Amino acid sequence: MGKILVVDDQRNMRTTLAMMLRGQGYEVDEAADGAQGRELGATGAFDVVLTDLRMGEYDGIEVLRATKEAQPMTEVIVMTAYGTIESAVEAMKLGAADYLIKDARPQEILLTIERVLKLDALKRENVRLRGEIGRLHGFGELIGEGAPMKGIYRVINTVAGNKSTVLVSGESGTGKELVARTIHERGALAAHPFVAINCAGLSETLLDSQLFGHRRGAFTGAVHDHDGVFRAAEGGTLFLDEVGEIPLSLQAKFLRAVEQREVTPLGASLPVSVDVRLIAATNRDLEGEVRAGRFRQDLYYRLNVVHLALPPLRARPEDIPLLVEHFLQRFSREYQVAPKRLAAEAMERLRVYGWPGNVRELQNAIERAFALAVADTITLDDLPAAVRGLPSPDAPAVDLSDVPTLEEVERRLFAAALRKSGGNKNEAARLLGIDRQRLYRKIEKYGLG
Repeated sequence: MGKILVVDDQRNMRTTLAMMLRGQGYEVDEAADGAQGRELGATGAFDVVLTDLRMGEYDGIEVLRATKEAQPMTEVIVMTAYGTIESAVEAMKLGAADYLIKDARPQEILLTIERVLKLDALKRENVRLRGEIGRLHGFGELIGEGAPMKGIYRVINTVAGNKSTVLVSGESGTGKELVARTIHERGALAAHPFVAINCAGLSETLLDSQLFGHRRGAFTGAVHDHDGVFRAAEGGTLFLDEVGEIPLSLQAKFLRAVEQREVTPLGASLPVSVDVRLIAATNRDLEGEVRAGRFRQDLYYRLNVVHLALPPLRARPEDIPLLVEHFLQRFSREYQVAPKRLAAEAMERLRVYGWPGNVRELQNAIERAFALAVADTITLDDLPAAVRGLPSPDAPAVDLSDVPTLEEVERRLFAAALRKSGGNKNEAARLLGIDRQRLYRKIEKYGLG
């Protein structure tokens, strides 16, 4: 319950209001006139000041001004007679939270105070969250104050001061590249390049070229020399996302680059020395990949010098309000509109949702709600259907009990390509639009050899 100051120079009205509020559990002090109201209101000891508008030398407007100038977070409600509504409206322009007619029913008075106290609590929480975001601003876009993130910050602070190789693991959307950028920006290499490459989805030849470079004529279409990302990141940081997707046949060459800090471009006969800090990331279990023979053990050890395991968002629900406030501030700047706030029921739903897409999914949900909300407050209805626990309106009801898994569908696809090619692996790879190395990995994975 909040603490309330009642200011009225009519003793009967003041004591009646104070007794009613005390009966509801509020802590109440009284001020017998505007001068005393100004003095007490400016102390910051009260959540709400309830003041009469018409008093003697110092009226309710003076109480309002003195209170808000000294304590902007203290809410003020003015009480007025029917003939002074215009003055009440003017008081609200000066910062009053609301106004009441002096002969209002007790229930109306209590509801108004309850609503203003809820608004006050929300404002104070927003101030706290902004303060936390400001305190953590040194970690860039990384937001969180719970134990899991504090552990991440400690490691970042330690490794930012050296050039040790770092392996960042975690589910998609947990912020692996943000961690890499933060390490780079907080260290001595901040003035040098930060180069990122995603190792997934590239053919072996193209990935080889992207990583190590190539010479003109090294392969069809190589009409110019290309340095590759190792050389592009010279003196700075090279971030290798989805490092677990590097083909096994290319891992020996990659290992040499990691160990010797030298690369041999495609079509070149001599290696080129490089000076880079390596940060790799994966959403795979690399130890499991090593046991399965899909990732070299020596390469794993060379990458896993310092390991940062990022927690999924569902493991740190205490950070969700901070992240929400961070995204609300960002989208307010990007959309160039006044800040919006989140209704309590909407925040509670965000807290309990599982977030399979982690922070990236939360960011998307907040941006969608920010764009669609017509009022200053984002409500539960503004959140995506999945977050609200509802089926997507675009998704028809489907019985999935007999639907094969994605792995089974993939296995059938590769088996069909091998049958159609009569076992010719070159032809099967061509039919599937992939390189032979990837085909061999799938054949081994699904036992199709």
